[in-house]
Amino acid sequence: MASTRPALSKPSWQEIVKQAQEARDASLKLVDPAIPDVPSELPLDVTEIPKYLLSTEEAVITQTAPEELVASLASGRLKSVAVVTAFLRRAGIAQKLTNCITELLPEQALARAKSLDDFYARHKKPVGPLHGLPISVKEHIEMKGLGINVSFVSWWGRKGEDDAPILKILWDAGCIFYARTTQPQSLMHLETSSNLYGVTVNPFNSNLSSGGSSGGEGALIGLRGSCLGIGTDIGGSIRSPAASCGVYGLRPTSYRLPNNRAQATMMGEEQIVPVIGPISTSLEGVKLFMKTIIAARPWLVEPSLVPFPWRDQESHLEVAKGEKLKIGVIWSDEVVTPHPPVRRALKEVVAKLREVEDFEIVDWKPYKHDEAWEIISSLYFCDGGKEGADAIDLSGEPWRPLSTFAIKSNPNVKRLSIEEVWSWTLKREAYRAAYAKVWNDTGNIHDNSSEKAVRPVDVILCPAGPGTATLLDTAKYWCYLSQWNLLDYPAVIFPVSKVDPQVDVVDEQYKPLNEKDEFNHKLCQFAVTPFYGSEVFFKIIVDGLTSKYCR
Repeated sequence: MASTRPALSKPSWQEIVKQAQEARDASLKLVDPAIPDVPSELPLDVTEIPKYLLSTEEAVITQTAPEELVASLASGRLKSVAVVTAFLRRAGIAQKLTNCITELLPEQALARAKSLDDFYARHKKPVGPLHGLPISVKEHIEMKGLGINVSFVSWWGRKGEDDAPILKILWDAGCIFYARTTQPQSLMHLETSSNLYGVTVNPFNSNLSSGGSSGGEGALIGLRGSCLGIGTDIGGSIRSPAASCGVYGLRPTSYRLPNNRAQATMMGEEQIVPVIGPISTSLEGVKLFMKTIIAARPWLVEPSLVPFPWRDQESHLEVAKGEKLKIGVIWSDEVVTPHPPVRRALKEVVAKLREVEDFEIVDWKPYKHDEAWEIISSLYFCDGGKEGADAIDLSGEPWRPLSTFAIKSNPNVKRLSIEEVWSWTLKREAYRAAYAKVWNDTGNIHDNSSEKAVRPVDVILCPAGPGTATLLDTAKYWCYLSQWNLLDYPAVIFPVSKVDPQVDVVDEQYKPLNEKDEFNHKLCQFAVTPFYGSEVFFKIIVDGLTSKYCR
């Protein structure tokens, strides 16, 4: 008689989640000295807590900007082991406060740090421009031999086959990878929540989101558990967390930085190209990241990239004598009106800019931003969302609310035929051409019949979103961010102000423009308590061609 063996049962999604979180927690326990416990009762704003749980030296190191750290490491004033240990401990505290980590890498990071210190002791020079600098990495950017789950429960157990090209460049420049950070289920959220790791909250107000999809990076860097990290962006995923968590972030033009081996569903689609970019505690950190990557000439290994250097000694913003830098201001995209703190802060910034004699401020008239959303949201899921839905459903895990919003509830998500993909791609190109004309028409430099040249707008200043950091599961309006993905314009996020409930009061007489505006306005009705202390950010945008050729 043949023997019978019990069939091996497939683990439930809950059992896989338990494995994932136990693995994360085990990585934190490897940090030495041990990561201190945080208070059992926490304030909404936890940004001041880490410095009281660390030594004075660790607090100083982790609150130092990346450009200052690399200078101290290059001069020998700081040792790599001391720096990475400080950041490992602060990252562990950040995890306990905001739930932003998928894995710490203390053994690998400390081994790397020791080898860098040994090199410096022998040669009295750094190995490269990032010698000893700890850099955090969003989880779906592949690292050889480490898990690569993209926050799908069904993808738990997958391993990276190789390091992403961008990581190889940073490694050769001397950096240390020590922390991997959270992202949302499906990646297509402007918040960061998954069944695998839970919800990542905002360090300035735990009632609010850290942004997404690079929200783990945002929260970690906002708490100074990292000074420089790597995010990705297809609809605002670098800019949203940077704006939500009080830091700087850059969405470069596509094909500027290598993005191979950033894992996701629908790999190979080219209708809306995702980009990799930096999030940092300083603007100089953003520049350092970009300059280091581009100096390595990444187009030699990823031929689709544009072969232009980072020209930090030149600027397309230089003006001739007698001319002024022209700044176009978007007060509203005319679909959803920004909340009172955003409008107040924008007025303050513009008032300051008007005081500068060399600036000319003009209002920017948004060009069919509602049409832009129809185009981009039709091109995000040309497969009708099938790959993302299959990845969620395979394990039986529940759909997160914002995954449902992005895929199931979006009327523009349809399975497209090849001919329909071509048609929407042509609409994308036509919209880009029309927007370029709008930009060029702010001046007359292409009009040879004009007696006097009028300079077109140089940059656009606009809100990072219709509000500050969002209440959990409410980030449903992407267009202040996704607009620039459709156009493929680079944009940098920078801090401006904070919400003040004594000043930023709800406009009770406001009449919403439409259903989306009404939803956003109702969120503002809760502004007095939930949004208190959250950051107000804006972004500077330039056209894509300028980014490629002049930077």
